[in-house]
Amino acid sequence: MSAVELIDLSGLSAPTGGSQRLNGHLVRPEGPGPWPGVVVAHEVFGVNDVMLRQAERLARAGYLTLMPDLYTQGGARRCLIPVMRAALSGSGRAYQDFEAARSYLAAQPDCTGAVGIIGFCLGGSFALMTAGRGDYAAASVNYGGLPKDLDVLADACPVVASYGGKDRALKGAATSLNETFNRHGVVHDVKEYPQAGHSFLNDAEAGPRPLRPLFRVMGIGPEPEAATDAWHRIETFFATHLKTPQTE
Repeated sequence: MSAVELIDLSGLSAPTGGSQRLNGHLVRPEGPGPWPGVVVAHEVFGVNDVMLRQAERLARAGYLTLMPDLYTQGGARRCLIPVMRAALSGSGRAYQDFEAARSYLAAQPDCTGAVGIIGFCLGGSFALMTAGRGDYAAASVNYGGLPKDLDVLADACPVVASYGGKDRALKGAATSLNETFNRHGVVHDVKEYPQAGHSFLNDAEAGPRPLRPLFRVMGIGPEPEAATDAWHRIETFFATHLKTPQTE
């Protein structure tokens, strides 16, 4: 696997109403392509070592992986509030930023043209909202908040979603998603892990160091057993819907 490559996506984001400045972190798998692409939507704390390792894991699984930095233009302090608002409203420049990342991957000669999206925490909300827009072959939603109107997901691409039973802020989210996808006939694999809380797929604690003891008390952080199972489901789902050509 190649090193993480910092690329400039501004030329794709700015003209469409996205960020005037947008960086992306690209990781290529080893060996010859072409490979399917995966856009990574980072957690609320932004691009950090934990998120970069998630991107590297996807590259090792055989995906051309790109994580746009939604905080490029001004840093988290200036960008966090508008990005959070966009996550559940379905509108805002972040969606053009994700489209810039998706179109970049799809246009690469070493990409098959099939592109999925995976998101964690805040990024999970973006992955869920973009799943309903018809531009992705598959989406992985990990402890992402739900939109108020779940029917916006009626035409969603295939979705694999994972939630923690101890995640108080998202209580009942897995059940609501299952019911919505069943009602609309969306291909899905949604599972709640009773022993896990928020951010259980992280392989290390994240966020500001002074807040980490509080996060531990709140049950926020790694849960290896649930993470192992969730990653197996994600990789199996993506292999089916991204690596295997789909026929109409």
